[in-house]
Parts: sequence; C-alpha cells; structure tokens
Amino acid sequence: MPESNVPPLAQQPQSAPHYTALSGRKTPVIALVGSDGSGKTTVGTALFAWMSAQQPTRFCHLGKQTGSWGRAIARIPFVGPKVDKRIVHKASNTRREKGAGTLTALVIFALSMRRLVRFLRMRRLHREGYSILTDRFPQASVPGPMDGPGLVARNPKNGVVKALTYGEQKIYEWMAKFRPDVVLRLNVDLETALARKPDHRPEALRQKVSDVPRLTFNGAPVVELDATQPLETVLATARTHVSAVMAAYGRSCH
Repeated sequence: MPESNVPPLAQQPQSAPHYTALSGRKTPVIALVGSDGSGKTTVGTALFAWMSAQQPTRFCHLGKQTGSWGRAIARIPFVGPKVDKRIVHKASNTRREKGAGTLTALVIFALSMRRLVRFLRMRRLHREGYSILTDRFPQASVPGPMDGPGLVARNPKNGVVKALTYGEQKIYEWMAKFRPDVVLRLNVDLETALARKPDHRPEALRQKVSDVPRLTFNGAPVVELDATQPLETVLATARTHVSAVMAAYGRSCH
C-alpha cells in the first residue's frame, strides 16, 4: 500500500472555528469533560488562568467528587479495604435490573442533589455576568459515572427506588437543557488513564473511558481533544475554540 501524504489529523491545517452567541446570553459557558486521567484538572487550571486574566471568569466544578471519598476510605488502615469492597459491591448492585436498595438509592439521589446545588450556583454566577468554565457537565443521555444519573437501573422493582430514579432523571434532563456554548472533550485511552491515575479502580476507569465518546450535550458543539498529546498542543486547540466563542459574545481572548 502506498504511503499517504496526508498529515496526521493534529497536523492538518484547521480553519478558524466560528460560533454564534446563544439567545438570551451575555457571556459564554464552556464545558470541559473527560474521564479521570484525561487531564481535566491540568487543562482546566491552565484555561481558567488564561481566561480570567482577560475576562471576568469563574471555574465551576459540576461533579459529585465521590471518587475521591472512596479512595480516601480505601487508604484507611485495616478497615479501609473492607469498606471499599462493600462500596464497590453496592455500586455494582445499582446496575442490576432490579436496581439499588432503598438506602443506597437515597444516598445516590442525595449526591445528585449535591451536583444540582453546584449547577444552580454556576447558573447564578452566569446570570451575574461571568464567563463560565466548567469541570464536567451534567448530561441525561448516558446514566452512570460520567456526569449522568447515578440510579442506572431504568426499571427498578422497589417503589421508592423507582420514584427516586424517575425524579433524578427529570432533574438531569432539566440541567441538560441548559447547554454549553461548546464542549471541550478530552479523549484518552485506558492505558494512559491508568498510568496517570494508578490509585483508581481499573474497572471503574474502564467504564468512564468507554462512556466519554458516547456523551451528548443537547446539541452543543463538541471539540474532540486528544489528551495523549503534549499539554501545549491540547491547550492551543482549546484556546482557539474558546477565543472563537468569546468573540461571538463580543469579548476577546488572546
């Protein structure tokens, strides 16, 4: 087979992106999504520093941050590993057809309410005139750990769990209606993610890595970023799109 003269995608010349300001907004909302190990924190911190130096900006974490709790519990001497295994078992039960037990479902629902509180705070800051950069963004299309509803079983038998599942789904659908101006999606392979996050459970990380490409955000444009590339390469592409979004709102970022 003859060699192709077409350069790799990352090296191909890119036309300048164009965005249109969404009706009723004065400032943009930019979402940064990706699995653990994709570099969200590193990329997000750098983007926020760059944006906030030029425009009033707020960096909003819209996750539940339950993973860090689990890893902290697992490190507790003697009892930690046992408790961690029990948590993993409970989590796996939520994926079964009959769904989680009542107590587990209540905890999962409460954690989703924590995300809702963070989401409402982000909306308030946006109304106050700040440009918004988010770490994660709620979506309703793929239940599970990648920013979707936590009560995964769609038809649980328990009446209380069924009501909680229905309520949680409606809350996520409501949050998802507020779509970002652009989604910066950090894609990473499992091997790289595990190398960057060796303290994470491989099975949980595998689920997140596989879910990321399936996420939709109510029709928001999605910029695919190869998180295995050097940081400056990723940031250069991200800044190009953020600048274009800012320009749509009459704001500049250089």
